[in-house]
Amino acid sequence: MAKSRNNLLGVGGQRKKLSRAEQQGAGTVRDSDRKVAEDKKQELVRKMRERAEAQTATTAEPAAQDAPPAQS
Repeated sequence: MAKSRNNLLGVGGQRKKLSRAEQQGAGTVRDSDRKVAEDKKQELVRKMRERAEAQTATTAEPAAQDAPPAQS
């Protein structure tokens, strides 16, 4: 018997079953955990940027102090 090319039943994965609370818009614990993790990540990125800016500022200051003043 020939293979049916039109029967795509089961292709594309399965959908997650939603609880009654999720259907009504209440998020799951997993969603709130993702939000907390995203907030922590943003805070970490902010701190890293501040440290990088502070390092570049401190390394730029001595170079500016060592250079003789420009005369016009």
